[in-house]
Amino acid sequence: MEKRLIDLEIRFSHQDDFISQLNEVVTKQEERIARLEKAILDLKRDLNTEIGVDTRRTLQDDKPPHY
Repeated sequence: MEKRLIDLEIRFSHQDDFISQLNEVVTKQEERIARLEKAILDLKRDLNTEIGVDTRRTLQDDKPPHY
């Protein structure tokens, strides 16, 4: 019985360490995604400013070419 308890404690310890490592990876990915999203928004804003596009317009605002 004691050996089983020790084995469970060892497994728990390994799982706890693994969860900590996964949490670190997920946190870094979340930060990276946030930076990438901000960079994309900045690029879109810069592009729209460069070509003089009103960012509030959508494709639905434009008439199809056959009109």
